[in-house]
Amino acid sequence: MAEHIDKNRLNTDLRYHYDYIAKFLNFTKDDIHTINTLVPILFPYIPHIVEIVHAKLCSFDVTKRCFPVSNDDDIKDSSSNSESIFTPICCETDFFKDILSIYLKRILIQNDWSDTFIKYLSEMGELYGSKNYFKAVNIEYIHLNALIGYIESVMIEMILKLENFDLKKKCAAVRALNKFFWIQNNLLTMHYKM
Repeated sequence: MAEHIDKNRLNTDLRYHYDYIAKFLNFTKDDIHTINTLVPILFPYIPHIVEIVHAKLCSFDVTKRCFPVSNDDDIKDSSSNSESIFTPICCETDFFKDILSIYLKRILIQNDWSDTFIKYLSEMGELYGSKNYFKAVNIEYIHLNALIGYIESVMIEMILKLENFDLKKKCAAVRALNKFFWIQNNLLTMHYKM
């Protein structure tokens, strides 16, 4: 007999929504533990991951416009008539990098997927989504979806290149991260009119 899922609660109860997606993907405490085991391996590379992601966002005009990113040329151009190196573009870029760094660290260290943490993951979509209440930043879903996919691929590539991880551990880590990013992507969609 099929398990009943309350469609109304899926749209109104964040915990219920997460539990359904996690159960469907078979995202378990073992996956969370596997992600936690990546802390000593990936933590030192987080600044590098952030720079790789930043460079990718700067490589397309459409993502440069919607994400608060800039490259060195943008900063030089905007500060050429100013004595200060702290331009609005530079500050926004640093803020974006800090947010991304905190986000990646939090994913790796979080061992209790409490309602507070689920809400934090959902707020990533709330902050940037079309239903966002602040309207300061409205990033189209296509770009946020691409960003999440790119972050995942960068992290997976790093895991696959690890020499001190056997194949079984690599496979478990890739599966766990893949499930996580699908959950994250799903939580983002809750804040877009689709």
